[in-house]
Amino acid sequence: MLDAGHTQETLLEVNNIEVIYNHVILVLKGVSLTVPKGGITALLGGNGAGKTTTLKAISNLLHSERGEVTKGTIEYRGQRIQDLSPSDLVQRGVIQVMEGRHCFEHLTVEENLMTGAYTRKDGSAAVSADLEMVYSYFPRLKERRKSQAGYTSGGEQQMCAIGRALMSRPETILLDEPSMGLAPQLVEEIFTIVKNLNEKEGVSFLLAEQNTNVALRYAHYGYILESGRVVMDGPAKELSENPDVKEFYLGMSEEGRKSYRDVRSYRRRKRWLS
Repeated sequence: MLDAGHTQETLLEVNNIEVIYNHVILVLKGVSLTVPKGGITALLGGNGAGKTTTLKAISNLLHSERGEVTKGTIEYRGQRIQDLSPSDLVQRGVIQVMEGRHCFEHLTVEENLMTGAYTRKDGSAAVSADLEMVYSYFPRLKERRKSQAGYTSGGEQQMCAIGRALMSRPETILLDEPSMGLAPQLVEEIFTIVKNLNEKEGVSFLLAEQNTNVALRYAHYGYILESGRVVMDGPAKELSENPDVKEFYLGMSEEGRKSYRDVRSYRRRKRWLS
């Protein structure tokens, strides 16, 4: 667990980046954030706020979508990583788990997990040990190890995607919308496993998440994105108690619960007036 009283070693530093798609559409407008070693850092905000674009900028997956970082720097352990390929990044210890539970549907669960170890050069015994480690965190995957991934549930596919990332022996996992489309009980299960991996295996996480409520309960620090900018950041506990965050992102206010439409029109009015 992070100790708030000590300065943490910074693993990932995103400094004032802009991202443009198709040479014209400005999606990120000066986003800066840091991910400390041993931390769970949450990237929060509504749909279209720029969370996924930020993760793809870090993991160099923008080019396939005609996107590019046009300003700013992205560094990992003090070295620029903007020109590295995604596979180079995996070798540095950074891997992204994509939104939407991307599994190889025609492969079994275990074959999916083993694809995560393809860059490793530390021998089959170490890989087998890590496979057992993954199964210890995801016992359901062990039960379904021989099943085709495409025939497993949404929750099992999300577990499979995280487990496959773990098989690369990552130092940092970029986790995109882990709760999307999952029942609340499963969301808690996935986030509990993220917390355990962080505390017991020392994996650092940057997770993009629309479910602000659950993310702030498990994260140490959070950044809130709106329209491609960071509008607020701070320790997760402080953000979860902040009146604006409660009102705009947790659906709560001093007067009780508001509808999202009321909150959104109020926020728009507030922005125009400020």
